[in-house]
Amino acid sequence: MKLLKTCGVTLALLGFTLGSVYANGNADKGAAGTSSSGKTKVTVWTLWTDTTQDVNSIAFHKALESAVKDLPDIQIEHDATENEAYKTKIKTAMAAGDAPDVFYAWGAGFVKPFVDAGKVVPLDDYLKDGTAAKLKGGANTNFTFNGKTYGLTFTQWVAGLYCDKALFDKYNVKLPNTYEDLLAAVKAFKAAGVIPITVGEKDRWPGMFWQNSFAIRTAGADTCNAALAGKASFNTPEFIRSAQLLADLVSAGAFVDGALGLTSDEAQALFLQRKAAMYYMGSWFAGNIAASDNGIVNDVVVQKFPTISNQKGDATQFLGGAIDGLCVSQNAKDKTAAARVTKYLMEQTARNLAKTGDGLPTWNTDDVVAAKTNPVADQFAQMVKGSTGYVLAWDTFLSGADADDHKNYVAAIFGQTMTPKDFAASMQAINDKNK
Repeated sequence: MKLLKTCGVTLALLGFTLGSVYANGNADKGAAGTSSSGKTKVTVWTLWTDTTQDVNSIAFHKALESAVKDLPDIQIEHDATENEAYKTKIKTAMAAGDAPDVFYAWGAGFVKPFVDAGKVVPLDDYLKDGTAAKLKGGANTNFTFNGKTYGLTFTQWVAGLYCDKALFDKYNVKLPNTYEDLLAAVKAFKAAGVIPITVGEKDRWPGMFWQNSFAIRTAGADTCNAALAGKASFNTPEFIRSAQLLADLVSAGAFVDGALGLTSDEAQALFLQRKAAMYYMGSWFAGNIAASDNGIVNDVVVQKFPTISNQKGDATQFLGGAIDGLCVSQNAKDKTAAARVTKYLMEQTARNLAKTGDGLPTWNTDDVVAAKTNPVADQFAQMVKGSTGYVLAWDTFLSGADADDHKNYVAAIFGQTMTPKDFAASMQAINDKNK
């Protein structure tokens, strides 16, 4: 379908926004809730600004295009804002009562304050039309509160250690299965003048993945989830150990120089340009690799996060889960139309991912014939077989300022300004104040 109007790039809060209107005919605005053509107007906010490499964004934009035909009575006005700026934008809009009809959110701790404030529509009644049967089990667990469903997901993500096998082979380095293997690889690549690991800690969440995953290995998935829920203590040897392992990597020079000043995009570029041997990131990055034209897609091996000897977690436990989705705001003038848009966009985005062989859809897509395969994405699908536990990225489990504090504590480990003991004590202080 044709994108009829592009509103362009503008400064919005702390980042840039891409606005677009999908409709049959001219996209002039009419009265609130309707377009000049009489169609029901539904506003949708997301963070999907990249339409060239981000597989989730590409799949979503294709769903927007097909909605023009499949939802002929609805005009969707889509507004996209870059990740970190979006977090500020949606929180500000929610607080001011200016939320759009449909909005992207992370589940668990991010969306919970909106739900608690009565700003999100429960969707259960809108799923009784057969939609619920199309979703895989547990698809919306992180959007479910007090037995009600407040958002629909489209994919599950899992973190993996991307390794450029060509660099490993060139310098005769073993792919890391254990922490000891990882340290040996770091030493070898540093000696060869190759960046061992790239990370964009300016954005804070990429480095957080490392500590979170070390905690899954040292404490185990169940204990991590219990601590995040305030039912277990962070101030234990296992969580101290998770911070110590990260601190040891920093001291060993494992990460790219200036990591605290690099954005996620800048850091991932180093891996795609084959200047860094390893990159720990979510499964969505497989799409960026497949989109590169330098042949790296044929050389990437995805490893599970290294195991730690004599600890409680194991290689069958992962950082990740189904956390990205769309919600309907109580501001929506036509909640039925907003729910229709939410269901359609999430199902079609999942199906579009299945068609391109990307992601781990949370909808039943067995009937979809993949037009192509992504060998890196296929590795993730194989890697999670037999999984025994998942832990969400901690900044999505935690709420508001607590999530920001956690990311700041991890950044302090990268900056070598916080000790592992202080990290664990500070995390437990978050739980203590919320009791």
